Amino acid sequence: MDKLTIKELAAVDIDRIVEMAWEDRTTFDTIYEQFGIPESEVIKIMRQSMKRSSFLMWRSRVNGRKTKHGKTSDAIRFRCDRQDKPKNR
Repeated sequence: MDKLTIKELAAVDIDRIVEMAWEDRTTFDTIYEQFGIPESEVIKIMRQSMKRSSFLMWRSRVNGRKTKHGKTSDAIRFRCDRQDKPKNR
């Protein structure tokens, strides 16, 4: 997928990225595969989309967490059918 900028993302895409980033078992690699957004941009989206206290809580939780980085995790992944990019209606 081509790399998108935050400005090019639809509100529904930003909501889905926030949802996926909040989930402990969804890796930043998965978000990149679906949306073309690297970890640094996901962090910017989270910072812009959340209250400061929620963002800081999320950062402290995911900072160094192996399951957020596919290369360092041996976790078995379950792919929910809702995990796909939302379809245009």
